[in-house]
Amino acid sequence: MTPRGIIGLALVGVLLGAGLAAPLLTSHDPNFQSADALVGPGSAGHLYGTDEIGRDLLSRLLYSIRTDLMVVLIAVPLGLLIGGALALVAVTHRVADVAVQRLFDLLLSFPSLILGLTVTAIAGFGAGSIVTVIVLIEIPSFGRMLRGAILVHRDREYAVAARIGGAGPLRLLTRHVLPNAADPVVVQVAVAMSVAVILEGAMSFIGIGIRPPDASLGGMLSASRPYLEDHPFYALGPLVVITALVVGLNLIAEALNRGARR
Repeated sequence: MTPRGIIGLALVGVLLGAGLAAPLLTSHDPNFQSADALVGPGSAGHLYGTDEIGRDLLSRLLYSIRTDLMVVLIAVPLGLLIGGALALVAVTHRVADVAVQRLFDLLLSFPSLILGLTVTAIAGFGAGSIVTVIVLIEIPSFGRMLRGAILVHRDREYAVAARIGGAGPLRLLTRHVLPNAADPVVVQVAVAMSVAVILEGAMSFIGIGIRPPDASLGGMLSASRPYLEDHPFYALGPLVVITALVVGLNLIAEALNRGARR
């Protein structure tokens, strides 16, 4: 692991721990409203201050991390599983390959936020819609990457030798080709997680993601806009967390990519 990869792991690990330990790190209910509206950090027993309706900002920030992690850790593996399954279907037959490739083209034709608007118009707002959008975005990314890797590796010398040795198509694919084709997919997982963090923040920021009163990083940023001049601390927390998550995940992806090339 490179020094940058270690920094990335540290950033993501600290934020992951903070999100999981949210009930232990703060005694405030993230949705509890009080008369102490927009007080600064350290005031009235609120370490990071309060929002416009008196809710504890540190509590909401920690629970927002939990929300993001829940969305990311559900959506990205689902996108990988579905995209991987479609890639396996595509390499089995030419007609299936054409059909799967056209499906990927269809999904890629929608810009992320337009797809988000479409999904929320059909299914409503909330974490479920965000997960659905991320899955739909990641399916073609994982599917095309894995399909390409399988096509390359199944013509390598070791695969040809296994085929000559009597390995059937299924055994050849699962025991020989897939384990060697998985390296770029591992890198893509880290990239997909950073994309998922950005997308959750963007959807919640424009009001089609996690809906109030539930806490989310994008929602906190959106709510802070009218108070940026007098209370810049309001937006600082979610902005730093989003940046740290994206930078950390991209540093991990870079380190994994370098390791895969060696």
